[in-house]
Amino acid sequence: MELVFCKWVLAFLLCCCLKFSGAYSVERLNGVPKVRGVNLGGWLVVEGWIKPSLFDGIPNGDMLDGTQVQFKSMTLQKYVSAENGGGSGVTVDRDVPSSWETFRLWRVSDTEFQFRSFGGQFVTCDGEGDSVSAAAESPSTTETFYIERYNNNRVHIKLKSGTYLKATSSNQLTADYSGKPGWDDNAATFEMTIVANNLHGDYQLANGYGHDKAKEVLRRHRSSFVTLADFIFLSTHGINTVRIPVGWWIALDPNPPAPFIGGSLAALDNAFSWAQNYNIQCIIDLHAAPGSQNGMEHSASRDGSTGWPTSPEYISQSLDVIDFLASRYAKHPALLGIELLNEPSAAAVPLDVLVSYYSKGYQIVRKHSLTAYVIICQRIGNADPLELYRANIGFSNIVVDLHYYNLFDSFFVNMSAVANIQFLFKNRQTQLDALKSANGPLVFIVTVVCENGLDSGEWVNEWNVASGSQIDYQDFGKAQLEIYNQASFGWAYWTLKNDRSHWDFEWNIRNNYLQLDGTPKKTNTELDSNGDEIAIEVEMTDAVAEKKTVCFDFFSPSPF
Repeated sequence: MELVFCKWVLAFLLCCCLKFSGAYSVERLNGVPKVRGVNLGGWLVVEGWIKPSLFDGIPNGDMLDGTQVQFKSMTLQKYVSAENGGGSGVTVDRDVPSSWETFRLWRVSDTEFQFRSFGGQFVTCDGEGDSVSAAAESPSTTETFYIERYNNNRVHIKLKSGTYLKATSSNQLTADYSGKPGWDDNAATFEMTIVANNLHGDYQLANGYGHDKAKEVLRRHRSSFVTLADFIFLSTHGINTVRIPVGWWIALDPNPPAPFIGGSLAALDNAFSWAQNYNIQCIIDLHAAPGSQNGMEHSASRDGSTGWPTSPEYISQSLDVIDFLASRYAKHPALLGIELLNEPSAAAVPLDVLVSYYSKGYQIVRKHSLTAYVIICQRIGNADPLELYRANIGFSNIVVDLHYYNLFDSFFVNMSAVANIQFLFKNRQTQLDALKSANGPLVFIVTVVCENGLDSGEWVNEWNVASGSQIDYQDFGKAQLEIYNQASFGWAYWTLKNDRSHWDFEWNIRNNYLQLDGTPKKTNTELDSNGDEIAIEVEMTDAVAEKKTVCFDFFSPSPF
């Protein structure tokens, strides 16, 4: 690992010297307070792992959009399979299920579904007596099926006309079962296995509840998950920046296309007002692009696919969103920057497509502001960490959101508390020192954590030490802050609130698991109804620099 790291640092330093020599200097931040940031994840872009209770009231909640299922005939004891992964017929002849036997659900209602094959085609049947294939490029009535469940794992599948599908003795799937089947081992009964149900984003929530119920659920969530009191809390604990993930549908508020729900724009406006009142800066992050740029729930993907890079319409629409955000907030005193796209997938997004998009996005932001940061995110996955430094995207206030993965692997699984802290000083400290010594961009840390051997996203006071005491967590947090405070631009924590306590910034502070040094003091406080302190008047001494600089960060995707 260290050899790989050394080679990476040498290549990075060479790149910085060639591309940025003389342009930016660490000296530019001498005497100026650094960014101390917190991300408002799970608020305006839903991530179910952050607040699972948002999904509690959805009927058939284990069959949301993107859920992967397999069907096994109870009579043949064989699995339903899309031949060649899709594009032709459907058989019932596989003993062991794999990708061709796995279908992704598109939810129409809590009992009506469409089945997407591995190759992207949809299962279809023209009507009673016909055989079933997986050849439809897009779904409509003939691609919509009812699912009846018994004890959750046994199902019947029928057409909208009421005819049930059955597995034939010749290993075909046809729509000609006679009568209404029981739940015994008959030809129309299948065992359904849910292989994966890991997408819990805005699409799943809104389409799962339906518009009216989802509107009420999200109205309550947006008005209560992040509030004015949170900005007061952040300001009194020395936080001077918030990074706010948003979805593409915010530009079409208050009536975005189905199934998305309006109201996030008003919430973002509130955040800017609260930020201004308490000397906090805002970074707006396009976290979810139309068609999805990475297939994850936080990109609002419907079924795990990534349609953004293959659609000029989606890319153009994303640029329209950037134009909307830049024009609306460019003159707002709380704006620090705009991130053009969060975590594009290296496997799905070609570099030339991404660079072209970033270049156009940069020009759009510059049309509205000469000083706001333009943040360009490194591709996640198997991508060259220097690829964006070689691209001629822009010339001022560029932030490169750089992903660096070899830190997050099984190496951490059995590591002790002491070893985790030693690793931070030995590896991260070395890396940070090397980056600071370069005559290049300033450093912004918004990552570095490991849970169960996976990277988490922005940095957080959590690790893979199951038996860690409060003192262990304090020492780990202190070590991280000692290192990240040396970053020439600053750091940001993921996330303000979280169902998992140690990922929750507020919980960490209130319960003394994370101890921030140099926190500005409140001049006056009072207690709210819960006994918590609320600031009445705050003196902020750690404000963001007025003179903007260039920085880059190390940032990794959520594993959830």
